[in-house]
Amino acid sequence: MERALYGPGGFFVSGAGPAAHFRTSVHASPVLSSCLLRLLNSLDRALDHPPRLDVVDVGAGRGELLRALLAGVSGEPARSGRSGLIPPRAGSPETLTAPAAARPLPSGLGSLSAGPSPAAPLPLADRVRLTAVEKAPRPDDLPAEIHWADEIPDRITGLLLATEWLDNVPLDLAGDTPEGWRYLLVDPTTGEESVGDLVDAADTDWLDRWWPLTGSDDAGLTGSGFRAARPAEGSSLTARSRSGCPEPPTGARVEIGRTRDKAWADAVQRIEKGCALAVDYGHLRDGRPVDGTLTGYRGGRQVSPVPDGSGDVTAHVAMDSVAAAGERVAGCAYTLITQREGLRALGADGGRPPRSLAAQDPAGYVRALAAASAVAELTDPAGLGGHWWLLQPVGVPVTQVMPGWDPCACPG
Repeated sequence: MERALYGPGGFFVSGAGPAAHFRTSVHASPVLSSCLLRLLNSLDRALDHPPRLDVVDVGAGRGELLRALLAGVSGEPARSGRSGLIPPRAGSPETLTAPAAARPLPSGLGSLSAGPSPAAPLPLADRVRLTAVEKAPRPDDLPAEIHWADEIPDRITGLLLATEWLDNVPLDLAGDTPEGWRYLLVDPTTGEESVGDLVDAADTDWLDRWWPLTGSDDAGLTGSGFRAARPAEGSSLTARSRSGCPEPPTGARVEIGRTRDKAWADAVQRIEKGCALAVDYGHLRDGRPVDGTLTGYRGGRQVSPVPDGSGDVTAHVAMDSVAAAGERVAGCAYTLITQREGLRALGADGGRPPRSLAAQDPAGYVRALAAASAVAELTDPAGLGGHWWLLQPVGVPVTQVMPGWDPCACPG
């Protein structure tokens, strides 16, 4: 998986980038970047307007999200390429149009375009430092204001973003056999799986705590063969939603998330003060999928997870395990909510505009409908709205970072 995704010629380091193969919330609509700007603005206030405010996007693709954030901060048009992230402008269908697309901001969030306050001698555009973290080479058309790195920087003050990054952190799979958990081996050219060695002590401990068996009646694995790669599904550019995996064949296998716990903890540990936000599809301990979630995406289709570098290989995230790992290093409680809840807390609302607007301003009504539709896609609980938002504050209260959210409602 490591070689297929990040090795020479791997999926994430060559070609047109992930936006050519599947849609994430970043690619679907500028609503996400608009809401993240609100989150950034509130974090800036919570940090008392530091002279430098970092925004680090881990797993940045070709920089689509940071291009949109740069446009929002600077008020200048963005060039979004394949991403579909069009800069909001007055009267555009992409603008968050009240009342259809955005509620009034919670108290304390203020306006992103407001001038400097006495507590902030320099506007946000003069203090923000945008850094994309990605293994691919820097895109030729990336704005100079966006820095490019292949590793997460140290000493971050501000916001670390990880939108559908953890699902691509490589992990091992294991199958249940009469002798206990055994690693699964894979033929990198065909995707065919076979049984390997017994799982080591560290991975066994992780499975016992985070992915215990639930008494499945399926027979354990026997012999050397496990199963062939899964069949492809889908025929259009697919959003990698948590409900988007093929129906698994019978047999118990699991995805060992210890590498993802470590990756998230390492990312959080680099924040001196601020917060980290992971947006991903995943599951919790009491609802682990019986047969795992490993799948692939290529050219707009869901395909077999063959690790040959030609397509994405991804698996859902054990969100509670990752969250616990981040909390240990941050020393602050995390907040775990759905994307639907997170976007609504930041002012996004997919409600229809009032019909009276159609008579008063027909063009405005059409724009408001388009904006509401964009919000609805990102907040649909059966699709992108079902993604998890893991917010890990470091040295700041979560109520200051996200004033529109009631932490008492947090399932985490």
